[in-house]
Amino acid sequence: MDASRVRIEDLRRERRERREGGRVIIEEPGNRTIVRQGNEVIIRSDETERFRRTYRDADIRVERRGSNEEVTIVRRPDGSEILTVRDEDGNLIRRVRREPAGREVVLIENRRGGIERRPGYGYMEEEVIRLPPPNVRIPRERYIVETERASRADIVEAFTAPPVERVERAYTLDEIRRSQPLRQRMPRVDLDTITFEFGSWELPADQIDQLRVIAEGLREAISRNPNEIFLVEGHTDAVGADEDNLTLSDRRAETIATILTQRFQIPAENLTTQGYGEQYLKVATEAPEQQNRRVTLRRITPLLQGQNQQ
Repeated sequence: MDASRVRIEDLRRERRERREGGRVIIEEPGNRTIVRQGNEVIIRSDETERFRRTYRDADIRVERRGSNEEVTIVRRPDGSEILTVRDEDGNLIRRVRREPAGREVVLIENRRGGIERRPGYGYMEEEVIRLPPPNVRIPRERYIVETERASRADIVEAFTAPPVERVERAYTLDEIRRSQPLRQRMPRVDLDTITFEFGSWELPADQIDQLRVIAEGLREAISRNPNEIFLVEGHTDAVGADEDNLTLSDRRAETIATILTQRFQIPAENLTTQGYGEQYLKVATEAPEQQNRRVTLRRITPLLQGQNQQ
């Protein structure tokens, strides 16, 4: 199946569904899994597939560590390596950059010390951090930066700003992905200058250049700290089934991350993606709404590292 031409109706035919305890597990092409538990639906994806597509000239190998860990190693032409460690269920454990000299930097740690995960998808509840919304004291236009009206300086500021409220500890990537109030402690940049066709996650070629100012902002932030991590969030409007909107949003986020690396040379390891479907509408309406079909980026390094300053 040509991924660049697949639409949502094609995915519906390719899904495989099974039950695991009280959960419904829906597997899709491209190593994506949708999990429904009660009224909650989430999507998980294997980001090593994005690395494979992005670094086509890289040497990629997979190794086993012990009985329950798999390591995908992407060795790039400059000699650096990106190691992605996953458990037996395909869940991310950590992402590491290994420099040519052998020095290793942990970019993402997705397992909190002292917390033992249960097998499979049984630990969904443990990842939800219960926090109140932050008290935002900066102007709205600096907290929610809309690219249609933003300058390059505005975007750089959003991508380097400290949390708007104190971060109590270092959080795992899953905890950050699952908690909106936690993510809201960081400013965000809304890519409101790009649009996807209905039911598609392919970005039209004439819109790719709209990402240039975003790439410049990311490049400036990463030049200051090569270990920065940015979450690329996908969102949809409220039209359609939960499963369709989740996969659309997740694949659109991945599309943006892939283009940022392939076209604008933003390192793939500095980006991570997550689709949220219709959960967080920008405009509260059940009708079709272009503003809700958006992609958002935010710096999450302080949340991963438990930092409160730049």
